[in-house]
Amino acid sequence: MSDRDLHNISRLSLFPFTSEVNDRGHLCIGGCDVVDLVREYGTPLYLFDEFTIRYNCREFRSEFGKYYSNTMIIYASKAFLNRALARIMHQEQMGLDVVSGGELSIAHSVGFPLDKVYFHGNNKTLGELNLALDWGVGRIVVDNFYELELLSELAQSKSLEQDILLRLTPGVDPHAHRYTTTGALDSKFGFPMIEGQAEQAVKQAISASNLNLLGFHFHLGSPIVEMNPYEGAIEMVLNFAHRMKTNYRLEIAEFSPGGGFAVRYTVGADEPSIRDYAQAITGKLLSLLPEMDLGVPRLIIEPGRRIIAQAGVALYHVGATKEIPGVKKYVFVDGGMSDNIRPALYEAEYEAVVANKILDEGVGQFTIAGKLCESGDILVRDTKLPAVSTGDLIAMPACGAYCVAMSSNYNALPRPAIVMLNQGEAHLIRRRENYQDLMGLDID
Repeated sequence: MSDRDLHNISRLSLFPFTSEVNDRGHLCIGGCDVVDLVREYGTPLYLFDEFTIRYNCREFRSEFGKYYSNTMIIYASKAFLNRALARIMHQEQMGLDVVSGGELSIAHSVGFPLDKVYFHGNNKTLGELNLALDWGVGRIVVDNFYELELLSELAQSKSLEQDILLRLTPGVDPHAHRYTTTGALDSKFGFPMIEGQAEQAVKQAISASNLNLLGFHFHLGSPIVEMNPYEGAIEMVLNFAHRMKTNYRLEIAEFSPGGGFAVRYTVGADEPSIRDYAQAITGKLLSLLPEMDLGVPRLIIEPGRRIIAQAGVALYHVGATKEIPGVKKYVFVDGGMSDNIRPALYEAEYEAVVANKILDEGVGQFTIAGKLCESGDILVRDTKLPAVSTGDLIAMPACGAYCVAMSSNYNALPRPAIVMLNQGEAHLIRRRENYQDLMGLDID
Protein backbone atom coordinates (compact mmCIF):
# COMPACT_ATOMS: atom_id res chain seq x y z
CA MET A 1 0.00 0.00 0.00
CA SER A 2 1.43 3.38 -1.02
CA ASP A 3 1.96 6.35 1.27
CA ARG A 4 -0.76 8.10 -0.72
CA ASP A 5 -3.25 5.31 0.05
CA LEU A 6 -2.29 5.30 3.73
CA HIS A 7 -2.80 9.05 3.96
CA ASN A 8 -6.24 8.83 2.36
CA ILE A 9 -7.27 5.99 4.65
CA SER A 10 -6.13 7.97 7.69
CA ARG A 11 -8.23 10.95 6.67
CA LEU A 12 -11.22 8.76 5.85
CA SER A 13 -11.13 7.51 9.47
CA LEU A 14 -12.30 11.00 10.50
CA PHE A 15 -15.42 10.74 8.35
CA PRO A 16 -18.68 8.94 9.33
CA PHE A 17 -18.46 5.20 9.92
CA THR A 18 -20.18 4.44 6.60
CA SER A 19 -17.64 6.36 4.49
CA GLU A 20 -15.93 4.66 1.57
CA VAL A 21 -14.53 5.33 -1.90
CA ASN A 22 -16.46 4.10 -4.93
CA ASP A 23 -15.12 2.93 -8.29
CA ARG A 24 -15.35 6.50 -9.63
CA GLY A 25 -12.85 7.64 -7.00
CA HIS A 26 -15.57 9.63 -5.21
CA LEU A 27 -16.29 9.87 -1.50
CA CYS A 28 -19.43 7.96 -0.50
CA ILE A 29 -21.26 8.35 2.81
CA GLY A 30 -24.26 6.34 3.95
CA GLY A 31 -24.30 4.57 0.59
CA CYS A 32 -24.53 7.87 -1.32
CA ASP A 33 -22.00 9.40 -3.71
CA VAL A 34 -21.40 12.93 -2.40
CA VAL A 35 -20.81 14.23 -5.94
CA ASP A 36 -24.34 13.16 -6.84
CA LEU A 37 -25.70 14.72 -3.66
CA VAL A 38 -24.08 18.05 -4.48
CA ARG A 39 -25.51 17.90 -7.99
CA GLU A 40 -28.98 17.62 -6.41
CA TYR A 41 -28.70 19.88 -3.36
CA GLY A 42 -25.91 22.34 -4.19
CA THR A 43 -23.18 23.69 -1.93
CA PRO A 44 -22.33 24.54 0.75
CA LEU A 45 -23.99 21.36 1.97
CA TYR A 46 -23.95 19.59 5.32
CA LEU A 47 -24.43 15.83 5.43
CA PHE A 48 -25.28 13.78 8.52
CA ASP A 49 -24.91 10.02 8.64
CA GLU A 50 -27.77 8.46 10.60
CA PHE A 51 -25.91 5.22 11.28
CA THR A 52 -23.03 7.06 12.98
CA ILE A 53 -25.40 9.09 15.17
CA ARG A 54 -27.34 6.04 16.32
CA TYR A 55 -24.18 3.99 16.85
CA ASN A 56 -22.70 6.66 19.14
CA CYS A 57 -25.91 6.94 21.17
CA ARG A 58 -25.96 3.19 21.72
CA GLU A 59 -22.29 3.02 22.59
CA PHE A 60 -22.70 5.67 25.30
CA ARG A 61 -25.69 3.85 26.78
CA SER A 62 -23.90 0.50 26.61
CA GLU A 63 -20.49 1.53 27.95
CA PHE A 64 -21.70 3.63 30.88
CA GLY A 65 -24.52 1.22 31.68
CA LYS A 66 -22.06 -1.67 31.76
CA TYR A 67 -20.18 -0.16 34.70
CA TYR A 68 -22.96 1.85 36.38
CA SER A 69 -26.46 0.60 35.63
CA ASN A 70 -28.24 3.65 37.05
CA THR A 71 -27.12 5.90 34.20
CA MET A 72 -29.05 8.21 31.89
CA ILE A 73 -27.45 9.61 28.74
CA ILE A 74 -28.77 12.98 27.60
CA TYR A 75 -27.74 14.63 24.35
CA ALA A 76 -26.33 18.16 24.61
CA SER A 77 -28.52 19.95 22.06
CA LYS A 78 -26.24 22.96 21.72
CA ALA A 79 -23.93 20.89 19.51
CA PHE A 80 -26.74 20.80 16.91
CA LEU A 81 -30.47 20.20 17.13
CA ASN A 82 -33.33 20.23 14.70
CA ARG A 83 -36.59 18.30 14.57
CA ALA A 84 -35.20 15.29 12.69
CA LEU A 85 -32.36 14.91 15.16
CA ALA A 86 -34.68 15.30 18.17
CA ARG A 87 -36.76 12.41 16.82
CA ILE A 88 -33.65 10.22 16.49
CA MET A 89 -32.64 11.02 20.08
CA HIS A 90 -36.09 10.00 21.28
CA GLN A 91 -35.93 6.75 19.32
CA GLU A 92 -32.51 6.02 20.81
CA GLN A 93 -33.84 6.43 24.39
CA MET A 94 -31.77 9.53 25.02
CA GLY A 95 -32.65 12.51 27.14
CA LEU A 96 -31.98 16.10 26.05
CA ASP A 97 -29.88 18.88 27.56
CA VAL A 98 -31.33 22.19 26.34
CA VAL A 99 -30.09 25.72 27.01
CA SER A 100 -32.81 27.92 25.54
CA GLY A 101 -36.51 28.24 24.92
CA GLY A 102 -35.73 27.60 21.25
CA GLU A 103 -34.12 24.22 21.87
CA LEU A 104 -36.92 23.37 24.27
CA SER A 105 -39.48 24.30 21.62
CA ILE A 106 -37.84 22.03 19.05
CA ALA A 107 -38.09 19.13 21.48
CA HIS A 108 -41.71 19.95 22.31
CA SER A 109 -42.65 20.21 18.61
CA VAL A 110 -41.82 16.54 17.95
CA GLY A 111 -43.39 15.17 21.11
CA PHE A 112 -40.08 14.53 22.88
CA PRO A 113 -40.81 13.37 26.47
CA LEU A 114 -40.13 16.53 28.42
CA ASP A 115 -39.60 14.65 31.67
CA LYS A 116 -36.28 13.57 30.06
CA VAL A 117 -35.25 17.18 29.34
CA TYR A 118 -32.69 19.02 31.49
CA PHE A 119 -32.77 22.79 31.12
CA HIS A 120 -29.33 24.41 31.51
CA GLY A 121 -28.10 28.00 31.08
CA ASN A 122 -26.64 30.87 33.09
CA ASN A 123 -29.33 33.45 32.27
CA LYS A 124 -32.65 31.75 31.61
CA THR A 125 -35.27 34.40 30.97
CA LEU A 126 -38.61 34.77 32.71
CA GLY A 127 -40.33 33.63 29.52
CA GLU A 128 -38.11 30.56 29.18
CA LEU A 129 -38.66 29.49 32.78
CA ASN A 130 -42.41 29.95 32.42
CA LEU A 131 -42.33 27.80 29.29
CA ALA A 132 -40.32 25.10 31.06
CA LEU A 133 -42.71 25.00 34.01
CA ASP A 134 -45.84 25.06 31.86
CA TRP A 135 -44.57 22.23 29.65
CA GLY A 136 -43.34 20.08 32.55
CA VAL A 137 -39.58 20.01 31.98
CA GLY A 138 -37.99 17.21 33.96
CA ARG A 139 -35.11 19.09 35.55
CA ILE A 140 -34.00 22.71 35.68
CA VAL A 141 -30.28 23.04 36.37
CA VAL A 142 -30.10 26.19 38.46
CA ASP A 143 -27.05 28.34 37.78
CA ASN A 144 -27.18 31.32 40.18
CA PHE A 145 -29.03 32.93 43.11
CA TYR A 146 -31.18 35.15 40.93
CA GLU A 147 -32.51 32.14 39.05
CA LEU A 148 -33.01 30.20 42.28
CA GLU A 149 -35.22 32.95 43.70
CA LEU A 150 -37.08 33.56 40.44
CA LEU A 151 -37.78 29.88 39.86
CA SER A 152 -39.05 29.43 43.42
CA GLU A 153 -41.47 32.33 42.98
CA LEU A 154 -42.70 31.08 39.61
CA ALA A 155 -43.22 27.53 40.85
CA GLN A 156 -45.14 28.84 43.85
CA SER A 157 -47.33 31.03 41.65
CA LYS A 158 -48.23 27.97 39.56
CA SER A 159 -48.75 25.72 42.63
CA LEU A 160 -46.29 23.11 41.43
CA GLU A 161 -43.05 21.54 42.61
CA GLN A 162 -40.08 21.63 40.24
CA ASP A 163 -37.17 19.19 40.38
CA ILE A 164 -33.81 20.94 40.17
CA LEU A 165 -30.08 20.34 40.19
CA LEU A 166 -27.57 22.96 41.29
CA ARG A 167 -24.69 23.66 38.93
CA LEU A 168 -21.43 23.88 40.84
CA THR A 169 -18.09 25.32 39.73
CA PRO A 170 -15.38 23.07 41.15
CA GLY A 171 -12.44 25.19 39.99
CA VAL A 172 -10.79 22.41 37.96
CA ASP A 173 -8.78 23.19 34.82
CA PRO A 174 -9.70 20.76 32.01
CA HIS A 175 -6.76 21.93 29.83
CA ALA A 176 -9.08 22.97 27.01
CA HIS A 177 -9.30 26.22 25.02
CA ARG A 178 -10.02 29.16 27.32
CA TYR A 179 -13.29 29.88 25.48
CA THR A 180 -14.57 26.35 26.12
CA THR A 181 -13.42 26.02 29.72
CA THR A 182 -16.46 26.23 32.01
CA GLY A 183 -15.52 24.55 35.29
CA ALA A 184 -12.70 26.86 36.33
CA LEU A 185 -13.17 29.24 39.24
CA ASP A 186 -13.36 32.31 36.96
CA SER A 187 -16.40 31.18 34.97
CA LYS A 188 -19.77 32.71 34.21
CA PHE A 189 -21.38 29.35 35.04
CA GLY A 190 -22.47 27.86 38.32
CA PHE A 191 -22.14 28.37 42.07
CA PRO A 192 -18.45 28.62 43.10
CA MET A 193 -17.38 26.02 45.65
CA ILE A 194 -15.56 28.63 47.72
CA GLU A 195 -16.55 31.26 50.25
CA GLY A 196 -19.69 29.29 51.09
CA GLN A 197 -21.67 30.22 47.95
CA ALA A 198 -22.49 26.65 46.92
CA GLU A 199 -23.53 25.77 50.47
CA GLN A 200 -25.71 28.89 50.67
CA ALA A 201 -27.39 27.77 47.43
CA VAL A 202 -28.13 24.38 48.97
CA LYS A 203 -29.67 25.99 52.07
CA GLN A 204 -31.79 28.27 49.91
CA ALA A 205 -32.91 25.43 47.63
CA ILE A 206 -33.96 23.04 50.36
CA SER A 207 -35.87 25.80 52.15
CA ALA A 208 -37.89 26.60 49.00
CA SER A 209 -41.14 24.68 49.38
CA ASN A 210 -41.81 24.53 45.62
CA LEU A 211 -38.36 23.28 44.62
CA ASN A 212 -37.05 19.73 44.99
CA LEU A 213 -33.25 19.60 45.05
CA LEU A 214 -32.21 16.25 43.56
CA GLY A 215 -28.46 16.72 43.33
CA PHE A 216 -25.53 18.43 41.67
CA HIS A 217 -24.19 19.08 38.20
CA PHE A 218 -20.87 20.38 36.95
CA HIS A 219 -19.34 20.75 33.51
CA LEU A 220 -15.62 21.35 33.08
CA GLY A 221 -15.48 22.38 29.43
CA SER A 222 -14.59 20.70 26.15
CA PRO A 223 -13.01 18.92 24.46
CA ILE A 224 -11.33 17.07 27.36
CA VAL A 225 -8.79 14.36 26.51
CA GLU A 226 -7.52 13.65 30.03
CA MET A 227 -9.27 11.68 32.76
CA ASN A 228 -7.71 13.48 35.74
CA PRO A 229 -9.94 16.58 35.49
CA TYR A 230 -13.09 14.44 35.68
CA GLU A 231 -11.74 12.36 38.56
CA GLY A 232 -10.58 15.37 40.55
CA ALA A 233 -13.83 17.28 40.09
CA ILE A 234 -15.95 14.23 40.95
CA GLU A 235 -14.07 13.84 44.23
CA MET A 236 -14.51 17.52 45.08
CA VAL A 237 -18.25 17.54 44.36
CA LEU A 238 -18.91 14.25 46.16
CA ASN A 239 -17.03 15.56 49.20
CA PHE A 240 -19.30 18.58 49.06
CA ALA A 241 -22.36 16.32 48.74
CA HIS A 242 -21.22 14.36 51.79
CA ARG A 243 -20.87 17.57 53.76
CA MET A 244 -24.34 18.68 52.69
CA LYS A 245 -25.75 15.35 53.84
CA THR A 246 -24.07 15.75 57.20
CA ASN A 247 -25.10 19.38 57.66
CA TYR A 248 -28.59 19.39 56.07
CA ARG A 249 -29.55 15.73 55.65
CA LEU A 250 -29.55 16.19 51.88
CA GLU A 251 -29.71 12.85 50.05
CA ILE A 252 -28.64 13.27 46.44
CA ALA A 253 -30.68 11.32 43.92
CA GLU A 254 -28.81 12.53 40.83
CA PHE A 255 -25.24 13.44 39.99
CA SER A 256 -23.93 14.83 36.70
CA PRO A 257 -20.29 15.40 35.67
CA GLY A 258 -21.54 16.92 32.40
CA GLY A 259 -19.87 16.07 29.10
CA GLY A 260 -16.96 17.55 27.16
CA PHE A 261 -15.85 14.27 25.56
CA ALA A 262 -13.27 14.81 22.81
CA VAL A 263 -13.42 13.80 19.15
CA ARG A 264 -10.68 13.63 16.53
CA TYR A 265 -10.63 16.55 14.12
CA THR A 266 -7.21 15.74 12.66
CA VAL A 267 -5.40 12.49 11.88
CA GLY A 268 -2.86 12.73 14.69
CA ALA A 269 -5.21 13.99 17.41
CA ASP A 270 -5.82 12.13 20.66
CA GLU A 271 -9.25 10.60 21.17
CA PRO A 272 -9.96 8.54 24.29
CA SER A 273 -12.59 5.88 23.73
CA ILE A 274 -16.07 6.13 25.21
CA ARG A 275 -15.07 3.16 27.35
CA ASP A 276 -12.08 5.15 28.69
CA TYR A 277 -14.39 7.93 29.84
CA ALA A 278 -16.94 5.47 31.24
CA GLN A 279 -14.37 3.54 33.24
CA ALA A 280 -12.75 6.68 34.66
CA ILE A 281 -15.99 8.40 35.64
CA THR A 282 -17.84 5.37 37.00
CA GLY A 283 -14.70 4.00 38.63
CA LYS A 284 -14.25 7.18 40.64
CA LEU A 285 -17.92 7.21 41.59
CA LEU A 286 -17.97 3.58 42.68
CA SER A 287 -14.85 4.04 44.79
CA LEU A 288 -16.17 7.11 46.63
CA LEU A 289 -19.94 6.67 46.99
CA PRO A 290 -19.82 3.83 49.56
CA GLU A 291 -17.24 5.47 51.82
CA MET A 292 -19.21 8.71 51.77
CA ASP A 293 -22.52 6.95 52.34
CA LEU A 294 -24.13 8.64 49.34
CA GLY A 295 -26.13 5.69 48.02
CA VAL A 296 -26.36 5.07 44.27
CA PRO A 297 -27.56 8.32 42.69
CA ARG A 298 -28.56 8.35 39.04
CA LEU A 299 -25.58 9.28 36.90
CA ILE A 300 -26.38 11.85 34.19
CA ILE A 301 -23.93 11.97 31.26
CA GLU A 302 -24.23 14.77 28.68
CA PRO A 303 -22.40 14.06 25.39
CA GLY A 304 -23.04 16.39 22.49
CA ARG A 305 -19.94 16.74 20.31
CA ARG A 306 -19.04 13.05 20.71
CA ILE A 307 -22.48 11.98 19.45
CA ILE A 308 -22.73 14.22 16.41
CA ALA A 309 -19.33 15.60 15.30
CA GLN A 310 -18.04 12.64 13.29
CA ALA A 311 -21.49 12.10 11.79
CA GLY A 312 -21.36 15.46 10.01
CA VAL A 313 -19.51 16.44 6.82
CA ALA A 314 -19.29 19.86 5.17
CA LEU A 315 -19.10 20.06 1.36
CA TYR A 316 -17.95 23.07 -0.65
CA HIS A 317 -17.29 23.83 -4.31
CA VAL A 318 -13.94 25.32 -5.25
CA GLY A 319 -14.13 28.65 -7.03
CA ALA A 320 -10.95 30.66 -7.53
CA THR A 321 -7.45 29.61 -6.53
CA LYS A 322 -4.47 31.81 -5.75
CA GLU A 323 -0.76 31.09 -5.52
CA ILE A 324 1.75 33.43 -3.88
CA PRO A 325 5.08 32.00 -5.13
CA GLY A 326 7.20 30.76 -2.28
CA VAL A 327 4.52 31.67 0.27
CA LYS A 328 1.17 29.91 -0.02
CA LYS A 329 -1.40 28.29 -2.31
CA TYR A 330 -5.00 29.26 -1.58
CA VAL A 331 -8.16 27.37 -2.50
CA PHE A 332 -11.32 29.46 -2.20
CA VAL A 333 -14.63 27.75 -1.42
CA ASP A 334 -18.25 28.91 -1.43
CA GLY A 335 -18.74 28.76 2.34
CA GLY A 336 -16.59 29.65 5.31
CA MET A 337 -16.91 31.17 8.75
CA SER A 338 -20.62 31.83 8.25
CA ASP A 339 -21.29 28.08 8.37
CA ASN A 340 -18.23 27.02 10.40
CA ILE A 341 -16.86 29.68 12.70
CA ARG A 342 -14.82 27.27 14.84
CA PRO A 343 -11.44 27.81 13.12
CA ALA A 344 -11.79 31.59 13.44
CA LEU A 345 -13.23 31.49 16.97
CA TYR A 346 -11.30 28.64 18.62
CA GLU A 347 -8.36 28.19 16.22
CA ALA A 348 -9.89 24.76 15.60
CA GLU A 349 -8.01 22.52 13.18
CA TYR A 350 -9.62 20.38 10.48
CA GLU A 351 -8.60 18.01 7.70
CA ALA A 352 -10.01 18.06 4.17
CA VAL A 353 -10.14 15.90 1.06
CA VAL A 354 -11.05 16.55 -2.56
CA ALA A 355 -14.20 14.45 -2.63
CA ASN A 356 -14.21 13.91 -6.39
CA LYS A 357 -10.47 12.98 -6.43
CA ILE A 358 -10.08 10.83 -3.32
CA LEU A 359 -7.50 8.53 -4.89
CA ASP A 360 -5.41 11.24 -6.55
CA GLU A 361 -1.96 11.79 -5.12
CA GLY A 362 -1.25 14.90 -3.07
CA VAL A 363 0.94 17.41 -4.90
CA GLY A 364 1.43 20.16 -2.35
CA GLN A 365 0.20 22.17 0.64
CA PHE A 366 -2.97 24.21 0.23
CA THR A 367 -4.87 26.57 2.51
CA ILE A 368 -8.64 26.41 2.19
CA ALA A 369 -10.20 29.84 2.63
CA GLY A 370 -13.83 30.85 2.80
CA LYS A 371 -15.56 33.61 0.86
CA LEU A 372 -16.40 35.88 3.81
CA CYS A 373 -14.89 39.35 3.92
CA GLU A 374 -12.48 38.58 6.77
CA SER A 375 -8.80 37.67 6.61
CA GLY A 376 -9.45 35.20 9.41
CA ASP A 377 -11.94 33.26 7.29
CA ILE A 378 -9.67 30.23 6.93
CA LEU A 379 -11.12 26.71 7.23
CA VAL A 380 -7.98 24.55 6.87
CA ARG A 381 -4.38 25.70 6.85
CA ASP A 382 -1.57 24.09 4.85
CA THR A 383 -3.06 20.69 4.14
CA LYS A 384 -1.77 18.26 1.53
CA LEU A 385 -4.15 17.90 -1.44
CA PRO A 386 -4.03 16.76 -5.05
CA ALA A 387 -4.06 19.40 -7.79
CA VAL A 388 -7.15 21.50 -7.09
CA SER A 389 -9.07 23.43 -9.70
CA THR A 390 -12.33 25.31 -10.11
CA GLY A 391 -15.34 23.05 -9.71
CA ASP A 392 -13.66 20.47 -7.48
CA LEU A 393 -15.46 19.42 -4.34
CA ILE A 394 -13.89 19.90 -0.90
CA ALA A 395 -15.14 17.68 1.94
CA MET A 396 -14.35 18.44 5.59
CA PRO A 397 -14.99 15.73 8.21
CA ALA A 398 -16.05 16.07 11.85
CA CYS A 399 -18.31 19.04 11.08
CA GLY A 400 -21.42 17.79 12.84
CA ALA A 401 -20.99 19.73 16.08
CA TYR A 402 -20.97 23.52 16.60
CA CYS A 403 -20.83 24.31 12.88
CA VAL A 404 -24.45 24.49 11.75
CA ALA A 405 -25.46 25.31 15.33
CA MET A 406 -23.24 28.43 15.34
CA SER A 407 -23.85 29.44 11.73
CA SER A 408 -24.83 32.97 10.79
CA ASN A 409 -25.90 35.14 7.90
CA TYR A 410 -22.73 37.22 7.97
CA ASN A 411 -22.23 38.97 4.61
CA ALA A 412 -25.90 38.10 4.01
CA LEU A 413 -25.03 34.53 3.07
CA PRO A 414 -27.90 32.03 3.25
CA ARG A 415 -27.36 29.10 5.60
CA PRO A 416 -26.65 25.77 3.89
CA ALA A 417 -29.01 22.86 3.31
CA ILE A 418 -28.73 19.79 5.55
CA VAL A 419 -29.25 16.23 4.33
CA MET A 420 -29.57 13.07 6.44
CA LEU A 421 -28.12 9.90 4.86
CA ASN A 422 -29.15 6.35 5.65
CA GLN A 423 -28.50 3.15 3.68
CA GLY A 424 -28.36 4.74 0.27
CA GLU A 425 -31.20 7.19 0.87
CA ALA A 426 -30.88 10.95 1.29
CA HIS A 427 -33.49 13.05 3.07
CA LEU A 428 -33.45 16.83 3.21
CA ILE A 429 -33.88 17.79 6.88
CA ARG A 430 -33.38 21.52 6.41
CA ARG A 431 -33.71 23.35 3.12
CA ARG A 432 -31.19 25.91 1.99
CA GLU A 433 -32.04 29.49 2.92
CA ASN A 434 -32.62 31.85 0.01
CA TYR A 435 -32.27 35.59 -0.36
CA GLN A 436 -35.96 36.11 0.36
CA ASP A 437 -35.50 34.32 3.72
CA LEU A 438 -32.79 36.84 4.62
CA MET A 439 -35.29 39.69 4.24
CA GLY A 440 -38.32 37.84 5.58
CA LEU A 441 -38.24 39.53 8.97
CA ASP A 442 -37.41 43.02 7.73
CA ILE A 443 -40.02 45.75 8.10
CA ASP A 444 -39.92 48.69 5.69
